Amino acid sequence: MTKIDRRRFLSQSCATALGVSVLPALTFSQDEKFDPELTAVDVITKETQSAIDRGLAYLAGHQNDDDGSFGRGGYSRNVAVCGLSGLAFMASGNSPGRGRYGENASLCLKYILDNAREDGFIVAEDAASHGPMYGHGFATLFLAEVYGMSPDTRVREVLSKAVEVIVNSQNSEGGWRYQPQQQDADMSVTVCQIMALRAARNAGIYVSADTVDLCIDYVKRCQNPDGGFMYMGMGGESAFPRSAAGLVALYSAGIYEGDEVEKGLDFLMQYLPNNQSPSRQSHYFYGHYYAAQAMWHSGGKRWQRWYPAIRDALIQQQLSDGRWMDSICPEYGTAMSCIVLQMPNNYLPIFQR
Repeated sequence: MTKIDRRRFLSQSCATALGVSVLPALTFSQDEKFDPELTAVDVITKETQSAIDRGLAYLAGHQNDDDGSFGRGGYSRNVAVCGLSGLAFMASGNSPGRGRYGENASLCLKYILDNAREDGFIVAEDAASHGPMYGHGFATLFLAEVYGMSPDTRVREVLSKAVEVIVNSQNSEGGWRYQPQQQDADMSVTVCQIMALRAARNAGIYVSADTVDLCIDYVKRCQNPDGGFMYMGMGGESAFPRSAAGLVALYSAGIYEGDEVEKGLDFLMQYLPNNQSPSRQSHYFYGHYYAAQAMWHSGGKRWQRWYPAIRDALIQQQLSDGRWMDSICPEYGTAMSCIVLQMPNNYLPIFQR
């Protein structure tokens, strides 16, 4: 990791993280001319906003009032689903106690805080999946975004401990796995943790450069010659969802340019969204959640092609009651879709360019 790249990761000021634009607009890389036809106002069309509104209303209507969690079936009361739903509300300009869905965001925050153990691990014991570090990563990301927008002593305390769990469970290769233990690692869990660390550092929580450098080494070793990423660092084919995750891991660690990034972007462009049913594609919403981030950070022509494609695909796939279906649960698919559709808003600190 170069000094410049490390500085990009480690010197994000809280002032920048706290900024919320009144009139958000897309920006493009320096070598691309700004196209006035592709401002956020234009790409988030009336139809798109309607889809977002119905998606957020679905999430709000399916939040459990007693504790702030989501779901009544599979993955019910999972902290990852709660964290992602909270991010979906915040991506619309809400924050805990503020905005149309401010109360819903507050309930998300309550549930995450209520399920933070004394040792820093965030997990709802009766709703734990086979990979609780996924939940911990998404919950920590949500806490970091909340703290970045409105500092609170209680949130900082829990967030700091959650970050310690991530740092202390990084394995010798530089990645993370399902449990908060220094054992093996995979790309999918790793991106959750490095995104959470990036968001936490943006909000003023200390993260060692050594942790970041070790993660970068691991992610780079997982990249195949075709630009895609393998699931684990011991070999394997490239696939769209984990390749999108691998690229976002590099961006989150402060790597914005170079051969690895260009090859990764070229690989993803082979999977430009279409109207194919999500049920026919493995980890559809997960993959596009990360792919949209990768293209957003890339900007320019890639983003100009990608966003309208995924926007139109998601609008077509939304059900009449506002949800998007996923094998995990509809709240998960709906939260992911709302986050993707609202990315041009540029409200969430972790997505701000």
